Amino acid sequence: MSRSPMVVRTVPALRRAVDGLRARKATTALVPTMGALHDGHVSLVRLAKRRAQKVIVSIFVNPTQFAPTEDFGSYPRTWKADLAKLAAEKVDLIWNPDVKAMYPDGFATRIVPEGPATAGLEDRFRPHFFGGVATVVGKLFTQVRPDFAIFGEKDFQQLRVVTQMARDLDLSVKVIGSKTVRERDGLAMSSRNVYLSPDERQTAPVLYRAMKECAKRLKAGDDVEAAMAGGRELIAAAGFVIDYLEARHAETLAPIASVRDGPVRILVAARLGKTRLIDNLGV
Repeated sequence: MSRSPMVVRTVPALRRAVDGLRARKATTALVPTMGALHDGHVSLVRLAKRRAQKVIVSIFVNPTQFAPTEDFGSYPRTWKADLAKLAAEKVDLIWNPDVKAMYPDGFATRIVPEGPATAGLEDRFRPHFFGGVATVVGKLFTQVRPDFAIFGEKDFQQLRVVTQMARDLDLSVKVIGSKTVRERDGLAMSSRNVYLSPDERQTAPVLYRAMKECAKRLKAGDDVEAAMAGGRELIAAAGFVIDYLEARHAETLAPIASVRDGPVRILVAARLGKTRLIDNLGV
C-alpha cells in the first residue's frame, strides 16, 4: 500500500511544508488541478516527476472561474479516489485549500489577462473564465514557488494564458505543457466526461475525428475557412451545438489566413446535451 502524501490546507502550513521540501535544495514541480483526477492528470504528475525532485499537486475547485449558470456546485469531487491516485504516484505534497483559505474575507485583487486571453475563443463564450484562472494560478505560483508548473494541452488557450502571465509577471516558474491524453476512440480525457450519457459518449469522439479531417485538409493545401466549414458540418451533423471550431496561430492564438502563417492549432468547443467539451489538435 502506498504511503499517503502530506496534505496541507492553510497557507502557513503550506509554507512550512514547501520550505521542508526545499531544505535540501530540491527542485519542485506543481500540478494544479480541480480534482476528479483521471489518467490525464496522472500523466501530468508523471511528467512533473521527470522534471523535478519533489512534486506538489493542488486540488482546488476554483469558484471564480465559473459563471453563475455553470457547474460549480455539481462539479465532480472525488477526494478519496484522488488521494489514492496521488499516493500511488508517490506525490510529495497535496495543497488542498478551501475557498476561505484561497479568498479570505476582504480579498479584493484580481489578475485581468489580455493577449491570448482575449483571442475570441473561450473568452467569447466564458468572459469571466480567464480572469478567474489567472488570479488563482497567480496565487498558486506565489504560494508554492515551484520551479516548474505542468498543465495539460487539452485546455490549450488556458496554457497560453498561464504561460504569458508567468512570463509577464516575472514569476520565476517554467510552465510546461503536456500532451492531451485520449481514450482509445480519441475522446480527450476530461473530468466533465462523466456528465455524458451512454449515447452521448458514443458520439463525443466526433470532435477529434473532425479536427483530424480539418488538419488533413489543411496539410493538403485546402483553404482554411473551407476546411473549418467542413469540420463544423461534421460536428453539427453528429448533434453538437458548436461554440467554435477555429484554426489559429499556435503561439499567439491569432487568426490565420493559411498554414504558412506559422505553427497552426485547431481549437474546438461544442455542447453535446448538457455537456460542453473542448479539444485541440496541432497541424
